Amino acid sequence: MAHGPYVLGIDFGTESVRVGIFDLGGRPITFASEPYPLYHPRPGWAEQKPDEWWNALVVATRRALAQSGAPGDAIVGLGADCTSCTVVMMDENFTPLRNAIIWMDVRAADQANRIAQVDDPARKYNGYGNVSAEWMPCKALWVKENEPETWRKARYIGEFIDWLTYRLTGEWAGSINNTSIRWYYDRNTGGWPTTFYEKIGLDDLLERFPARILDMGQAAGRLRADVAAELGLTPDIPVAKGGADAFVAMIGLNVVAPGKVAFITGSSHLMLGQSATQFHARGIFGAYTDAVIPGQYTVEGGQVSTGSVVKWFRDNFCGKEAALAAERGVDTYTVLNALAAQIPIGSDGLIVLDYWQGNRTPYVDPEARGIMRGFSLGHTTGHVFRAILEGVCYGTEHILRTFRANGYTVQEMVGAGGATRSRLWMQMHADVSNVPITLTEVADAPSLGSAILGAVAAGLFPDVAAAASQMVRVRDRIEPDAAAHEQYRFFVDQYIATYGRVQDLIQETTRHIARQ
Repeated sequence: MAHGPYVLGIDFGTESVRVGIFDLGGRPITFASEPYPLYHPRPGWAEQKPDEWWNALVVATRRALAQSGAPGDAIVGLGADCTSCTVVMMDENFTPLRNAIIWMDVRAADQANRIAQVDDPARKYNGYGNVSAEWMPCKALWVKENEPETWRKARYIGEFIDWLTYRLTGEWAGSINNTSIRWYYDRNTGGWPTTFYEKIGLDDLLERFPARILDMGQAAGRLRADVAAELGLTPDIPVAKGGADAFVAMIGLNVVAPGKVAFITGSSHLMLGQSATQFHARGIFGAYTDAVIPGQYTVEGGQVSTGSVVKWFRDNFCGKEAALAAERGVDTYTVLNALAAQIPIGSDGLIVLDYWQGNRTPYVDPEARGIMRGFSLGHTTGHVFRAILEGVCYGTEHILRTFRANGYTVQEMVGAGGATRSRLWMQMHADVSNVPITLTEVADAPSLGSAILGAVAAGLFPDVAAAASQMVRVRDRIEPDAAAHEQYRFFVDQYIATYGRVQDLIQETTRHIARQ
């Protein structure tokens, strides 16, 4: 095989690291992954050990190189993405003082509620509404209040990507992506919102943050010799500053200009788009300054439970369908999709709200829970499965309607992740929202996005947008059906109206269960 040049894309997810090697046309040479543990010391807590991240990276990188047959010196640049907001606290020697508090950890709910009461312009990134316990100030405040000794020793506080950058290069630098999307950093207003941090009791946090804030794709430094030997690479390879996994996936989908939204699916759905202007509104996260592309603003909306609800239904209620699938030698989802395809639009009046683990946007309500309504004795497994698929689509459309109500129009969604494997579900999404969905050749959008950042850092392209235009290609386009869209409008309205009428009851029950 040819010996490069190649770029390396490192994608650190919630359960494993995935390393991809790509040529400069964005074609994957090989992928390798390695898992690491996730710890739940208490309900609502989620932690990981940075040393276990590193050990997995070494294994996956060496495996990818071996599979590719390429020598280490064929890699000319590398980039990475990590989960966010995953907080790492380190002493003066950059040694972690405790397990990392990862993105899904919600122990800081009380701190988030208190921060949401603070009147400060920095809260524009929450649309002046509820604050997510996932974000940096909430988690940092929890540690300060509950682990004072850790706080006293913490000389450096950053995210997963900042810890990784230091391990690779020896450079302590922050990412404009993470600092904007989860730390309230706004370059347009001078960077750190110091008065905000003072008001919430974290005036001593800013001195522990990285002093240098880099754009994604900017070279943070070069690969250290000892690290290169561990990974099987050559020293001094340019290392790009990366960012949060979903936002780097935007680059891997070529969503780097206004008009398109990255539609990232999996256990949850995330909608991320670019705007030429800054705006803020309740029910929308952002728009974040320079978070992906300098001079643009990034808009965020998301659903907490989507693919996870589909999996929950399959695993708990579809034994007969699983047995039939095994007989036929197909996946259970193949059987369920076939049943759902026979059910009419609207599932004969069955409506599902996908709030199994709360609502991220537009309500930002962790106490929301899932709802199924409209049952009759005529409803079947196929009805319920289709209603779940449709309910997730309605939740996506609710977010897009919130975008539109604030002047942000989406002309195209670029899909990635598990849900894109279901043509039926993708067609539903296109029909419900009346927006075309395109699919790209490389499904591993975060790995490709990281590789694109590495190519930019190596000077192989002038900027991220130029690199993405050369390294990302569309393979399919799903057009909406106008007649189906008109039929769906009634059911979307019903979906949106439902939670407003039962929200108090749902929250009351959630709180009651939590007290038991």
